[in-house]
Amino acid sequence: HFSRKLSSKLESAHSTMMNADMDAVEAENQVELEEKTRLINQVLELQHTLEDLSARVDAVKEENLKLKSENQVLGQYIENLMSASSVFQTTDTKSKRK
Repeated sequence: HFSRKLSSKLESAHSTMMNADMDAVEAENQVELEEKTRLINQVLELQHTLEDLSARVDAVKEENLKLKSENQVLGQYIENLMSASSVFQTTDTKSKRK
């Protein structure tokens, strides 16, 4: 009778420890799942940020090319005005004589 009670208590203690171990594993799995979810959300947020930055870089490159082109046109226009102006031609002639 004593050994049956002891055996029953050992089985009960073993069952309790197994349940505690299972609860601990389940809690650990939940923590890992939450961490994975957090990391996935962070990666997705970073991907969206990268996409936004890439689009912004492309827009800035396009604007830069447009401004370079406009600067070339303005530079050519200024050169044409200077070459057509007698004031600049006189200055150029004087500087060539020196």
